Parts: sequence; structure tokens; C-alpha cells
Amino acid sequence: MDPHLNQITKSGYEKIEAEIRDLEDSRPAKIKNLADARALGDLSENAEYSSAKRDLRHLESRLRFLRKQLQYAQVYTPSNDDTVEVGKTVTFEFLDDHSTETYEIVGTPEVDIDHRKISIASPIGSALLNHHSGDIVTVSAPQLSYKIKIVSIRV
Repeated sequence: MDPHLNQITKSGYEKIEAEIRDLEDSRPAKIKNLADARALGDLSENAEYSSAKRDLRHLESRLRFLRKQLQYAQVYTPSNDDTVEVGKTVTFEFLDDHSTETYEIVGTPEVDIDHRKISIASPIGSALLNHHSGDIVTVSAPQLSYKIKIVSIRV
């Protein structure tokens, strides 16, 4: 297993901790909803009970998942050099059409395409990892391969 896959930025770690706190804060209300629904009577035809039970089960599952992520996460502080690694923002150029994109390289739990954060496990992220400004790398995606040039790297 790639040791980089457990790396996470400090802000990513803190975001997971905040979500765990929010879920733990909402847990008593979900337990009360379940107890209230159970008190309504016949459980076999009680939609409120089924829904409350499903909601609590989902919350518990999400808590287990997030706690496991934190258990194995390695908070990573990027170096101040010219190497692509977790926590750095990389601008690169697609050599076929010369368009450029900028993304932050993050650990898998932090992926957020809408906020321009891609995983080191993604085809582009893994191709860029450990390379430097000016390097041309080949991205191997499921349907094709293409080349990109690293324009800049910043912390």
C-alpha cells in the first residue's frame, strides 16, 4: 500500500474532527427520535421507527468511518521546496491544447473538486507526485494517457 495515501493536511484533519464533533452532538437527538418512534407501538408497520433507526445507523456508520480515517491519518506538513507533495498547490499545462489548471494536492479524505483539491491517488495527482517545476509527466487515465507540464508549485 502506498504510504502517501494516509497523508492528510492539518486543515483536512481538523475538518474531519469537526464533522465527528457535529455528528456526536446530533447523536442524542437521533437516539431520542428512535425512542419516541419505538413508543408509537407496532414496529413492523412503523415508518417513523424504521426511518429513525436508519438515520441512527447511518450516523454511527459515518462516525466509525471518520474515526478510522483519523486513526490511520498522517498529518503532513509540506516542505518549502519545489517538489509536488500533499498540501501544495500545482499549476500545470496540458500539452495537447496548452490550457492550464491549478489544484491543491491533498490526501484522499480531503478531495473536493469544487474547491480545486485533488487526491494523490487520482491519475493527475499520482503522476505529479514528487516531480518539480518544468517537469513533463505522463498521466495514465483509464481511457487514455496524456502529458502535462508542471508550471509552478507553491505551499
